[in-house]
Amino acid sequence: MELVNIEKLLEKYLNAETSIAEENELKYYFSGNNVAPHLQEYQTLFGYFSASKQEQFTKTIQLNSQKRNWKWLSVAASVVLLVSIYAGYNNYQKQKEAEQLYAQTIEHFETLSQSLNRGNVAIAQLQHFENTTNKIFK
Repeated sequence: MELVNIEKLLEKYLNAETSIAEENELKYYFSGNNVAPHLQEYQTLFGYFSASKQEQFTKTIQLNSQKRNWKWLSVAASVVLLVSIYAGYNNYQKQKEAEQLYAQTIEHFETLSQSLNRGNVAIAQLQHFENTTNKIFK
């Protein structure tokens, strides 16, 4: 009767349908000496599980901890920040200088315009004088 029960449990075990209690019953059966001859091949399987539980890893594991050096990252970020501020400041200075040159150019054009307008007034007076002289001599 016990052999039929063990075969059923083994079939359930191979189909992954057993509970932990049923697996423990199989381990207990296969750890004994009176295993049926046609089930001898499973004795090594369950014997391996028992033996592997007792194994322990005794070597030390040397882990290479890769510690990030965040100091260099902060230095790099500071350098990038300073370069961008410097470039922005230079751009601002060039724009300011261009605006000043534009204002000076406008001022010079206004001065030139005033001088030309004075010359136009003088030419208009001369033109009036010439017209009057032409009327008299004709």
